Amino acid sequence: MGFKAVIITVSDRGASGEREDRSGPEIINLLQTIGVEIIATRIIPDEKEMIRLALVEWCDAGRADLIVTTGGTGVSPRDVTPDATREVIEREVPGMAEAMRRQSMLATPNAMISRALVGTRGQTLIVNLPGSPRGARENLNVLLPALAHAIEKIKGDSSECASRGAF
Repeated sequence: MGFKAVIITVSDRGASGEREDRSGPEIINLLQTIGVEIIATRIIPDEKEMIRLALVEWCDAGRADLIVTTGGTGVSPRDVTPDATREVIEREVPGMAEAMRRQSMLATPNAMISRALVGTRGQTLIVNLPGSPRGARENLNVLLPALAHAIEKIKGDSSECASRGAF
């Protein structure tokens, strides 16, 4: 596809080595099957400033078309990924986040407490996914049909929306 992605796992226990990151590799595998190049991965603790700085670093460097975070999207006191994301995005893409929640609610009513965001900064799309491998996979699968088109539009593609397909 020619798109480049960064995967950021947000987990206190993952960052300290107490827990193996299973959602990050799940996301990597899914994106690689559709031709997305993974240019970096990172595991950071649930610290808003660290999340914010990582997002800004990758967006502003202009190397990543897509940043996918996993973890920290709920309502626990340490769940701050959407808060950090909101501080750095320039435009929110609410339809993508709504589609993820809608699909997840078919599997669990707990999906309604997700605060995951999708938005843009510069020419980078930022997607917040849940921290569980299953939740991350299910939510990302919902976005795949529109992902390439969204990234192309963010980069300035002026073709008609109806004429574009999925990956």
